[in-house]
Amino acid sequence: MKRQVLQLNPILIPAINDTLASRYTVHKFFELSDKEAWLRAHGASIDAVITGGHTGISRAMLEQLPYVKVVAVNGVGTDAVDLAYCRSRHLPVTATLGALTEDVADLAIGLLIAASRNLCAGDRFVRDGQWVLHPQPHAIPLARRFSGMRVGIVGMGRVGRAVATRAAAFGCPIGYTDLRAMDDVPHRFESSLLDLARDSDALVLCAAADKADGIVNAAVLDALGPRGFLVNVARGRLVHEADLAAAVAAGRIAGAGLDVFYDEPHVPLALRQSDRTTLQAHRASATWETRTAMGEMVLDSIAQALAGERPAMSLTT
Repeated sequence: MKRQVLQLNPILIPAINDTLASRYTVHKFFELSDKEAWLRAHGASIDAVITGGHTGISRAMLEQLPYVKVVAVNGVGTDAVDLAYCRSRHLPVTATLGALTEDVADLAIGLLIAASRNLCAGDRFVRDGQWVLHPQPHAIPLARRFSGMRVGIVGMGRVGRAVATRAAAFGCPIGYTDLRAMDDVPHRFESSLLDLARDSDALVLCAAADKADGIVNAAVLDALGPRGFLVNVARGRLVHEADLAAAVAAGRIAGAGLDVFYDEPHVPLALRQSDRTTLQAHRASATWETRTAMGEMVLDSIAQALAGERPAMSLTT
């Protein structure tokens, strides 16, 4: 008899779904109409859970899965999982650490170039037929050069280092802040986020700090200044969105490139309507290559746990 897997989020790679279906009986929780009734009836039969970083899994649900042997997060965020409770149950919680690094760093640089060069506004200008109506060169405001910008990175982990490598290739001096200076990083360390913002033309948020709410506030944005850009590919909660919306509207910063938001999928109107913002729908890892690698790591984590092994990507055991 196949082992039972509860899947809380869709997986978009057909080959991964085919492998799951061939190995296990997969229950797609997101398709069930009466989820609570199903849990009461079948929770004790579940051997493994697949979830996403944003969805996670509640303690209340875990308590209805007494024999589950692994929670495999198809992502890197674990703030929606009660890790302390999972540790108390000796329950492995795994994440797809490392699989997203290159794509997230690529998008960070893409957002910064798009914001500084006004790519989205220029695209709309052409698509809307405005170029024909306004062919004069001054119809579109001059943009900012990305090459050589002073780039400040918040969080010098995997993604931060990958962003630094890319930015350095454009001749950008790199500064960073983190909990401590990194001995193996050649870039300038700033212990103060405020000082880093003041010394940067662009501030790129890469920190996986799940509890650091609103660290980029009005004071940090004012330090970044009217020629500075903010890019966030980390956590929406790192930014005080009301402060950011006010700073963008008033021109107190030059612009922002954002892939993550505080209350997804809800994005403040002021950010959506501004020509100073370049926005994405939490899509940094949304490539075939990365999503396939993530799915393969989920498959490995489940197989290892159900074989009685400690999953290689476990964060709790």
